[in-house]
Amino acid sequence: MENIVLTVHLILALALVGVVLLQRSEGGGLGIGGGGGGVVSGRAAATAMSKVTWGLAIAFICTSLALTVLARQDAASSSVVDTVPGADGQMTAPAAPGSDLLPPGIGNQPLTPPRVD
Repeated sequence: MENIVLTVHLILALALVGVVLLQRSEGGGLGIGGGGGGVVSGRAAATAMSKVTWGLAIAFICTSLALTVLARQDAASSSVVDTVPGADGQMTAPAAPGSDLLPPGIGNQPLTPPRVD
């Protein structure tokens, strides 16, 4: 379920970025962009684009909230304290490494190279 919501969330994010980039700038920042009307007037196109933008933004926020709720449900089922060894929940110090970690036959001898004469 979380993967489906995440996929929809990513698609909405890309669509929202695309719709925002397609909108016409009203500030006329560098004096480019332009006038001229086509079959659809600029005001009607801006209204339709703003409605699409609002719809995508609301859907994006809803999927964000849904992902937060799903992540919280997964996190509530376990705790970091549950992974600590010990019957009563008290932390225990790790055992010091012993001689069982050394290769066989070495024992307590120092690890020095053999002397070549």
